[in-house]
Amino acid sequence: MKGKIIKGFSKLSAGEKRHGIAAMCRRPEPAEKEMEGWLATDPAIRKSFLELSENTISSFHVPFGIAPNVMVDGRIYHVPMAIEESSVIAAASHAARFWAERGGFKVKQISTAKLGHVYFRWFTDPRFLNWNWDHIRFFLLDRLRKTTASMERRGGGVLELRLIDSREIMEKLYKLELEVDTVNSMGANFINTCLEELADGMEAYLALNNHVKERRYQHIMSILSNFTEKCLVTIEASCPVEELKPFALKLTVEEFAEKIQLAYSIARGDPYRAATHNKGIMNGVDAVLMATGNDYRAAEAAAHSYASKDGVYRALSSCDIQEGRLTISLTIPLAIGTVGGITNLHPLARLALEILGNPSAKELMAIVAAVGLSSNFAALTSLVTTGIQKGHMKLHLSNILNSLNADPLTRTEAEEYFSGKKISFDAVKHFMDIRSS
Repeated sequence: MKGKIIKGFSKLSAGEKRHGIAAMCRRPEPAEKEMEGWLATDPAIRKSFLELSENTISSFHVPFGIAPNVMVDGRIYHVPMAIEESSVIAAASHAARFWAERGGFKVKQISTAKLGHVYFRWFTDPRFLNWNWDHIRFFLLDRLRKTTASMERRGGGVLELRLIDSREIMEKLYKLELEVDTVNSMGANFINTCLEELADGMEAYLALNNHVKERRYQHIMSILSNFTEKCLVTIEASCPVEELKPFALKLTVEEFAEKIQLAYSIARGDPYRAATHNKGIMNGVDAVLMATGNDYRAAEAAAHSYASKDGVYRALSSCDIQEGRLTISLTIPLAIGTVGGITNLHPLARLALEILGNPSAKELMAIVAAVGLSSNFAALTSLVTTGIQKGHMKLHLSNILNSLNADPLTRTEAEEYFSGKKISFDAVKHFMDIRSS
């Protein structure tokens, strides 16, 4: 199988797939046992996991941890996070508790509208679309009633349907823009179903006027947009500058506050810094989304699109100092859900939402944003004081010792030796080599 085209792989049983892939490894038998070892022992759970995706041969695990003491609008949450990167949960927890003791994070704005589009080309007089748009719109929305009825009963549904001239992108290109509220579901399937119904409706309407037969209209595609600029949450946290002493270390609180504000300002103006700055935000955001069964890839696409909305890639968060108070804030698009999809299928995702008190989608948006801003603030405090590596590598020491198969006594001695010292893989290996010689 190695290096050759595989035919019929999807038709093999999970065991046959594992056996075949293991044969490609240097030591096939241990490789196959390794894959089997990460599968759930409970038959029902194993089956549910194997069926979540396609061509599944094992399960890939990441740590499932808790960032306690995240306060949003006066309520404390202990937030599940799924992430393998050292220091993210610890740093977010440290910052979250600091802000919780000073009133926590406040939601300043929140909106949940999501967009999808039907793209088509129009080969004849564009005035027909504009002149007849009110009638076309009524016709299309009437066709959607059956599709949107259950969502409307839950408090959501269609908010607006617009015709947009997109000929600046491509000759003869137009799109229908559907704006919807999907309440507590992420709503991707709902939106795409609505869009496909709109596309069918457009063809049906135009057929009545012979526009389809005369090929005056060409449907291209119907798809939701992950640029969810209308599904936004803004949160902020604030405290007097003199209360920043726990983070200032050897700096005065005034020097620390100034450096923090400068760091945020640099990320607003320098795309090279902004990319890493926003990655620090998404460390927290993605970990909560993954733990709650949400689509973190869609959130990444939305966040980075939003960061570029004015033509320059910028930081999503900001910092301001006014009248002796430091305020940090974050505005981020988050199209997420608490019902449907993987949240109903993944046992740990369901448990994560239960730990959070089964929040609504709006509440979860605020929680996710708070963890993202906590992660961001923690990273910035390290950057402007000790540097990012000291705290990161201290927490990474355990991983280095694991990779070098250190025994318990060596681990204890290494943790004592590297207390207060800079940590690197080479330094830890050198320490172990000297110790064993």
